[in-house]
Amino acid sequence: MQTSYYGNVKNLKGKNLVAISQGVPKWWKGRIYKALAPSWYLIKLKDEDTYTQKFNEILDNLDAREVVKVLGEDAILLCWEKPGEFCHRRLVAEWLERELGIKVPEYGQE
Repeated sequence: MQTSYYGNVKNLKGKNLVAISQGVPKWWKGRIYKALAPSWYLIKLKDEDTYTQKFNEILDNLDAREVVKVLGEDAILLCWEKPGEFCHRRLVAEWLERELGIKVPEYGQE
């Protein structure tokens, strides 16, 4: 499992791409997994600490093994922010790492 962003999709052709954001680009025709998307309420929060706490509470109600089973071990989780920016996909990656003891790097930064 890896993460990336919509701006990198052209470099990911033929991969198991899964959108995990509330909104997706108009051109997006791939899979969407809303269980890993933050709510609109969270998206509007400006405080990263509060966002992180509340989003982690959401993740803690999910079964990480089931998520990987549904999406596939080769899934690349996509959202909007460029690597290095605060982003929920990194929180998802850290949650999967914690729960399953696996590495979930940003694509191209393995």
